[in-house]
Amino acid sequence: MKWFLLRVRPSIAGAIGAAFLFAAVLSTGSVALGQDQGAAPTKDVIFARKVLMSTVGENMDDLDIMVETDKIDVAHGAMHADTISVLLLAFPHLFPPASNEWKAGADKDPASDTFAAPEIWTRFADFYKRSADAAKSAFDASRAQTPAEFKKYAIELRAGCDGCHALYQKKD
Repeated sequence: MKWFLLRVRPSIAGAIGAAFLFAAVLSTGSVALGQDQGAAPTKDVIFARKVLMSTVGENMDDLDIMVETDKIDVAHGAMHADTISVLLLAFPHLFPPASNEWKAGADKDPASDTFAAPEIWTRFADFYKRSADAAKSAFDASRAQTPAEFKKYAIELRAGCDGCHALYQKKD
């Protein structure tokens, strides 16, 4: 009988299939509605930005080595620079106001406590611009055509990272 419906009345079979699909979507929708749609816990946000920055650091290490040794592999460096560029565009979005938890002299867990300076939130526009500028330097490095051009943008990127860390990262 199914074969007959499919053969003679494709619109009926399509309607039956659509009804089943609609029922399946409705049944899974109730699961999504039961989930908390609130913001991520502060410790999770802090951990996420630490993971992101660690990944930036690992990719930056390869760029720094290329610049320091003057052994620049443009294609290999471009891959790292492109990754850094994307991550730095996302980075400032991991600083919701609730994650401003810096406490001078507190015993900190390096994995879950923030080292972000409170000035990030009082000067957020500057922080955001610095992150975007560094992302642009990384992007430019990822599109470089020559070792000299790559080196120029990698040095610019390192200066952007160091400048931002000097203003917005607590060391103690």
